[in-house]
Amino acid sequence: MVRVVFACVQNAGRSQMAAAFFNQLADPAKARAVSAGTRPAAAVHDAVVTVMREAGVDLSSAAPRHLSAALAEPADWLITMGCGEECPVVPGAARDDWPVPDPAHEPMERVRDIRDAIRRKVGEFVTRHGYNPSP
Repeated sequence: MVRVVFACVQNAGRSQMAAAFFNQLADPAKARAVSAGTRPAAAVHDAVVTVMREAGVDLSSAAPRHLSAALAEPADWLITMGCGEECPVVPGAARDDWPVPDPAHEPMERVRDIRDAIRRKVGEFVTRHGYNPSP
């Protein structure tokens, strides 16, 4: 099974949304995702929890976590999302960077736009790499 790590700075928005959408769209027998941050926040942003609930995903119990070596070590993919120079390197993992805006302190409409962009990118990634459920 492929393991994908989505990483951003606070693990309170972008990477949380990406991992949740990935786990919703990908066949769990083929791939699973986790999310983490280089400097995790205390909680997932309220606006992110709200817009994800609108999309049918419950992040109310999600908690930001640190991107530790132990969490990253088994990763096959590391997808970074706006962590700039803080973006980690995971030996042996394929890497991609998605320059997605940070939803922190953005108005709800902008957070929804970011959510929808992340869902599209995740869907494209899942399809491109063959992680979709079998028909």
